Amino acid sequence: MIIVITGASKGLGKAMAKQFAGAGNTLLLNARNEIGLNKTKNELSKEFPQSSFHSFVADLSVKEQTQSFAEWCLQFGTTDILINNAGQFLPGSVHNEEDGVLEKMMETNVYSAYYLTRALLPKMMNNKNGHIFNICSIASIAAYANGGSYSISKFAMLGFSKNLREELKPYQIKVTAVLPGAAYTDSWIGSGVDEKRIMQAEDVAKMVYAAAQLSPQACVEEILMRPQLGDL
Repeated sequence: MIIVITGASKGLGKAMAKQFAGAGNTLLLNARNEIGLNKTKNELSKEFPQSSFHSFVADLSVKEQTQSFAEWCLQFGTTDILINNAGQFLPGSVHNEEDGVLEKMMETNVYSAYYLTRALLPKMMNNKNGHIFNICSIASIAAYANGGSYSISKFAMLGFSKNLREELKPYQIKVTAVLPGAAYTDSWIGSGVDEKRIMQAEDVAKMVYAAAQLSPQACVEEILMRPQLGDL
């Protein structure tokens, strides 16, 4: 299978790449950070020689770079699984965050997925096969202090997923919105939060992988996950 993962150099993206790497798949990985992306690609190539790994550095908040990445992906064939994971968190409140934060959050967290999905879908629709995972957040369903434009963008990402789900039913393409709570990634290092208090990135990756293994007749529409003790 051809599996496209954005934001794949670390955190949830890297964990999901590892989950899909054990079955002899072709993984097309994207991130903004070239050093981090190459490091991840090399690590996975050594650990999972049965799969092939290819990387493309692009900032998907820029439409033109998203389109370039999509064109590169299509050279490998029709996408079987697309994981829209690229994202960024800028804390703040609607009333006092800097001008331009909403635009930045929408470009990174929503438009990146929108334009990449639009570019890859025609071949998937023609094949009447495929699975799209949109990495949303608990912030997609519950407002919280200091969420600001980030939370707005994640609400939009969930709406995007719901619309796609309805549109793509006739084409046998599944759409799953993933709504994880706090999971221990690099962004939590130095925060003072005990890593045992929150989920592991691998927990989310395992659920995404499991949802991708079901029969064609079954679609997991949403994966909602929280730490055992609840949100922070």
